[in-house]
Amino acid sequence: MKIVKTILCVLFGLMFINAGLDKFLHYMPVPPLEGEILKVAEAMMQIKWMMPLVAAIEIIGGLLFILPKTRALGAIVILPIMVGVILHNAIYMPSGLSIAGVMFLINLWVIFDNWKKYRVLIS
Repeated sequence: MKIVKTILCVLFGLMFINAGLDKFLHYMPVPPLEGEILKVAEAMMQIKWMMPLVAAIEIIGGLLFILPKTRALGAIVILPIMVGVILHNAIYMPSGLSIAGVMFLINLWVIFDNWKKYRVLIS
């Protein structure tokens, strides 16, 4: 079970590192945007600091998530981004909800697996 968790966490982290790097380097193709999703993208681009911030959080969170020693912190850092991904897919791109849902479950699994480490913060 430990090897499965390690593999999932490495893949999860790499996916977020890739997503963050793409926001800076623009190497992945973007499908044509239209309608409501185009308006959302345009609004996000109007806030000049938003995409670099999201990209940095994705890269840092992904790196933290990969390393077992910092995985608990990475899971918390990535959680707000993951909630945004879930909401975006649920509202605008339901076809991507299955992949986003699996990633969200991996994120929650790591959070629950490290619950003892977070208890200090909320006690």
